[in-house]
Amino acid sequence: MSRNLFDELLNAKSLFLDRRALGHAFTPESLPHRELEISVLVNNLVEALRGHSPSNMTLYGRPGSGKTAVTRFVCRDLEAKGAAEGSNVKTIEINCRNIDTKYRVLAQIGNHLSREGDAVIPFTGWPADRVFEHVRTRMERDPGVYIIILDEIDYLVRKGREGDDLLYCLTSLNIGLLKDSFCCVIGISNDLGFTEDLDPRVTSRLSPIDVVFSPYNANQLEDVLNPRAERGVVENGLDCAVIPLCAALAAKEDGDARRALDLLRISVQKAEQDSGGIVNIGHVRQAQSQLEFDQITPTIRNLPLQQKLVLFSVIINEKNGLRNISTGEVYGTYEMACLNAGERALTSRRVSSLIRELDMIGIVSAKTTSRGRHGMSKRINTSLPPGFDVLEIMRSSEPLMEPVINTRYRLQNRL
Repeated sequence: MSRNLFDELLNAKSLFLDRRALGHAFTPESLPHRELEISVLVNNLVEALRGHSPSNMTLYGRPGSGKTAVTRFVCRDLEAKGAAEGSNVKTIEINCRNIDTKYRVLAQIGNHLSREGDAVIPFTGWPADRVFEHVRTRMERDPGVYIIILDEIDYLVRKGREGDDLLYCLTSLNIGLLKDSFCCVIGISNDLGFTEDLDPRVTSRLSPIDVVFSPYNANQLEDVLNPRAERGVVENGLDCAVIPLCAALAAKEDGDARRALDLLRISVQKAEQDSGGIVNIGHVRQAQSQLEFDQITPTIRNLPLQQKLVLFSVIINEKNGLRNISTGEVYGTYEMACLNAGERALTSRRVSSLIRELDMIGIVSAKTTSRGRHGMSKRINTSLPPGFDVLEIMRSSEPLMEPVINTRYRLQNRL
């Protein structure tokens, strides 16, 4: 009988005890250094257990700062306490990056609240007001408090009226449409400025409690990783320098806890592939290299053309010797790039928004600084690993970038 391709790996001793403990979706028993944020959520959401409507909330912070983890952590205990006390408290979490229209969000909520015999709301095809009516009646027939968590809500808000219309519908539920139930909206966003894109009437009705999550530092990330590693990796499976290095590398990238977890998990995988009995700092360096190239390449390849043109404008200014580039300098180059691509240039305000989006996904760093009586200004730099040929990636993924990249640019070099 021939050997199976998986025999050798299945029979090898694994360094993982529980791989899930090093994943993003795992909710640990405690969340170090997020006690204040947890307290703010608990003090608001306790009203649901009293049969009242909690205030709407908006959680802000860089990617990997614990916003989603804290929300799940608190809502898990909220639902458990509600069940123990006989209070009907339900939480519904929706990621607006994946479910990105008003119709689909309402359909998801309605189907989550369905009972046996209820009509399944289709992926598309019904009038939006019919879907909303199903949501309302399903909430009303089961009196209680419904917590709607809209993760990455800024993706929905950027789509014109989709965010306005959805939030207007959800906030209207507590204004006469529900008699014996309440609805609370928790929005989670990486973008501190996303509410600027909302209709002022929606912002007024939402009137959320804002909670800002600061990035983790290296010491805090060690405290996040240590209990995960104890649960997820075999005893004595890590060199003592591994967790501090994973934490330090992630802290340099805006304190992203997900990044730290990815580094640790992939480091363990690298050690297993080497048939080593322990994870060392060499495996962490291998994991760092893999993450940088595996994550950035598809991200840049899939950027819309206008964002590619903005990114190109930052890069070409850096190649001209500039650092801490201003939005105006980027915009001047961007207009020339659009001309070479045969594209109509967007407004400077929209380009500033695109720079902010590139900053959110970690491709550029755009820090706002004060220039005294001259007002506020952005200092823009790329955040790409050394030796990374981003121009070639953009050229191969978008034909219109070919003439943009091949053209010589006459740029002003600051003294």
